[in-house]
Amino acid sequence: MNTPIRHLITALGLVFTLNAHALESAKPESIRIAVPDLSAGSKHSAGGVVDVLRDQQLLEKEFAKDGIRIDWHFFKGAGPVVNEALANGQADFAYLGDLAAIVGKANGLDTRVLSAGVRGVKSYLGVVPGSGINTLHDLKGKRVAVFRGTANQLSFASALASQGLSERDLKVINLDFNAANAALAAKQIDATWGLSNLLSLRERGLVELPVSSRDLQGAGSTQAVLLGTGAFIRQHPDLVQRLVNAQEQATEWLRDEHNRDAYVDLVANNASWPRSILSDDLAQESLAHYFDPRLDADFLAQLQQGVDLAAKERLIRRGFQVADWVEPRFLDAALQQQQAVQAAR
Repeated sequence: MNTPIRHLITALGLVFTLNAHALESAKPESIRIAVPDLSAGSKHSAGGVVDVLRDQQLLEKEFAKDGIRIDWHFFKGAGPVVNEALANGQADFAYLGDLAAIVGKANGLDTRVLSAGVRGVKSYLGVVPGSGINTLHDLKGKRVAVFRGTANQLSFASALASQGLSERDLKVINLDFNAANAALAAKQIDATWGLSNLLSLRERGLVELPVSSRDLQGAGSTQAVLLGTGAFIRQHPDLVQRLVNAQEQATEWLRDEHNRDAYVDLVANNASWPRSILSDDLAQESLAHYFDPRLDADFLAQLQQGVDLAAKERLIRRGFQVADWVEPRFLDAALQQQQAVQAAR
């Protein structure tokens, strides 16, 4: 072999080697996932698919062979703080309630909805015992605590709108869930709109729960989504696909009624919530529907309704089309793979 050809082959080999190293170095050292922390104790918990993913270490196992670390970041400040993390480039994915996700998108965050997280989560009106508050109309002029900037605020707006009311009819105070529960128990406020942790106060006789979103034919229920940042999706679509595939393993486990008790035990242990509360909250729910990950017409309609209501209530400056926000291709591929595996069994 003459010298010029040998030099050319050597140069080509060097180029291929450099390209291979470049591709390898392009992989992120970690995948960063931001989640609101709903725990009342020292452990972290977000419920749903997040607790199952972490308990079964599904993402850690999936990416261990690549040397990619999974960094879970839990925020007590819920949706607004998660949005800050996304805006500051500190997270690649987020599990987030509908309003916070909507607010982030409306404010210019480059995110995509990759799957539903949970749908139809019940909300409750907690009131001081003996207050005489039995309906949402009885809240007129009353002091009501709502966790602003979170799905809780949009949920309450939806519940009020179903009865021809709005926040302007009340004296709304911005408190997180724990602060609102404490204020209600101390009779510093008249009412709060919250989640299943209000059931623990009812058990202790500290609150009455005259209304829930189920009583309002679903108005006031909340949804959650898995978001991915546009930058990560563009740079690492293969990793996104693998993450969504792994999530489907957790979702399949969640939707199996045989795992209902195990799921309640898991969240009760992580969140330091009484098991009876979680069990009661889920008692009338079909887990197959509750944790359905599909971005189907019903779920997208709920999201669009949330966007429109947020714009109407001036929670965001302007609305947008949910159809332009969702990115269903990864979930579609994951579901097809899951069906193929089930068919082969």
